[in-house]
Amino acid sequence: MTALSFERHCAEILAQSALLRSHVKGADADAPVPTCPEWTLGQLLRHLGGAHRWAETAVRTRAQEPVPDAEPNTVPRHTGEDLDPLGSWLEEGAALLAGALRTAGPAAPVWSPVPEESARYRCAGFWARRMAHETAVHRADAALAVGAEFALDAEVARDAVEEWLGFAGLPEAYEAAPGRPGLLGPGRTLHFHATGDRPADWFVDLTGTSPSVRPAPADAAVTVRGTLTDLLLFLYRRPAPDVRVTGNADLLALWLDRTGFWLQEE
Repeated sequence: MTALSFERHCAEILAQSALLRSHVKGADADAPVPTCPEWTLGQLLRHLGGAHRWAETAVRTRAQEPVPDAEPNTVPRHTGEDLDPLGSWLEEGAALLAGALRTAGPAAPVWSPVPEESARYRCAGFWARRMAHETAVHRADAALAVGAEFALDAEVARDAVEEWLGFAGLPEAYEAAPGRPGLLGPGRTLHFHATGDRPADWFVDLTGTSPSVRPAPADAAVTVRGTLTDLLLFLYRRPAPDVRVTGNADLLALWLDRTGFWLQEE
């Protein structure tokens, strides 16, 4: 599995922010976001703009300890806002983040919120990839809220799916804990098949001492089929009506619940 380049991730932070702003141009800032049911469109933009600035602070300061995250996670509800200034603020934050990332370079050591100490999660490269896909998924939220079409470049969607599968291999996603059933066991395998012009396959094996993923088709207890974009939306619990599931739906539900740990903690 090969990630996009660091520069491509930086560019996508900018591109996805600009596209999100274009989706909401002329929209009502008080409109609800169905996929983020506690938020309005205005709050969605405030969250994402705050997340960009949070990540920028971590990268610019080369933080080695947690950075306060109140700005992205405590978003006030204002009524009667004008989305155009908020859109400008969003793109400004994306530019600040991309600039900080490019100045740092991908290998610069930086703290991250992922509960894993390996170097791949403790560097500016992690932040570039994470925020590129965070921005793309929230663009999908905005598009769904206003009835706009959401399309994502196949390379970006594939990279985002593979990032998710990387998180799914962390101990927090599979080890048993109070209130969290263990994920590993005999016969527990999943196959994700991307259809369309850019087909791809991932086989997730949960039968060993830790999960393993290989980019190849194989018979599995449960198979999930859809385009790359639809698979990505499905993994993020966004509407993906064209995705088809066959096999052990209970295993899939457990896997989705456990692998979403980092979304709740971010």
